[in-house]
Amino acid sequence: MPTHETIIIGAGPIGIELAAALKKRGHDFALLEAGSIGTTMGWWAPGTKFFSSPERIAIAGVPLTTRDQEKATREEYLAYLRTVIGVYDIPVHTRTRVVEAKAVAGGFELTAARSTHGVGGPAELVGPGLIGGRRETWHAKRLVLVIGDMHRPRMLGVPGEDGPQVSHYFDDPHVYFPSRVLVVGGKNSAVEAAIRCYRAGCRVTLSYRRATLDPDRVKYWLLPEIEWLIDKGHIEFRPSTVPVSFDADGARLERLDAHGQPTGEVERFEADHVLLLTGYVQDPGLFEQLGVELMGDSHKPKISLATMETNVPGVFVAGTAIGGTQPRARVFIETSHVHVERIVAAIEGGQFTGPTPTFELEEN
Repeated sequence: MPTHETIIIGAGPIGIELAAALKKRGHDFALLEAGSIGTTMGWWAPGTKFFSSPERIAIAGVPLTTRDQEKATREEYLAYLRTVIGVYDIPVHTRTRVVEAKAVAGGFELTAARSTHGVGGPAELVGPGLIGGRRETWHAKRLVLVIGDMHRPRMLGVPGEDGPQVSHYFDDPHVYFPSRVLVVGGKNSAVEAAIRCYRAGCRVTLSYRRATLDPDRVKYWLLPEIEWLIDKGHIEFRPSTVPVSFDADGARLERLDAHGQPTGEVERFEADHVLLLTGYVQDPGLFEQLGVELMGDSHKPKISLATMETNVPGVFVAGTAIGGTQPRARVFIETSHVHVERIVAAIEGGQFTGPTPTFELEEN
């Protein structure tokens, strides 16, 4: 029965950065991950680039160097995370999914099972991928949940959206060639998918519920590209439309008026593939099991910004997990490094005295 002072759940960038900080300072800990390290990035399309520069997403004092001195790709960053784990010789228990968490005398008890994949991504739509009936019990004085915020697709409640021709995840663009592809959405994921599918030789249509693309929600280097492709007729844009049903041959799109209300005007659209890229939601299951208070429509965990500790003593949250289901992303890797400093200070009985980002003060 493994017992540790601290158990970190989630081996993404911030979970790894916290593990490195604890390792450097001689603390006893364990790092558990349901899938492979950086699970969320594992289901991004190959070649996807980060929004942020390498300096902002580097962790644990280890420089992030890219092949072309530009923003890191998914592949480069996953390799970088493996490097950080090697540099600090961090013991990480992958394929170890926490299925139950509860408070007990002197700390917390976790029940974990072997799993085939992490939490979130295409495989998660089929099931949690638990292997056999074997369970292992872990004990810890404190827990740090670094579980991310993109666990399940944001469903629209539209008939047929769970059909085999509809995907909530963007695959390698090659697999869509030379098909007709309907992309639904208007933020980074949808815009990038539309551009890359077009460049792979697909006939692409982009449906978005707003009249125009929002420059605050599209990467600054993608916006002029998508606008040019639409203007030249290379990508068909259906603004102010929403899907009302999907079937094996495509979708039915309804036009919205200037106030975003349905007009009753429905058009049939034929497509071989539908990419329903309308965002993702967080799975709050572990928070709920532990009794963590969840606030507002986003169900973000209530925390102390000074320590990252929740209303449950001994339970901390770090990384994008602190935002719950973010209607508009405000928490990223680069805004989460400070979480590590706050948690380490709290564990050591001190108080973090660094600055608090303005957006955190606005949201709490």
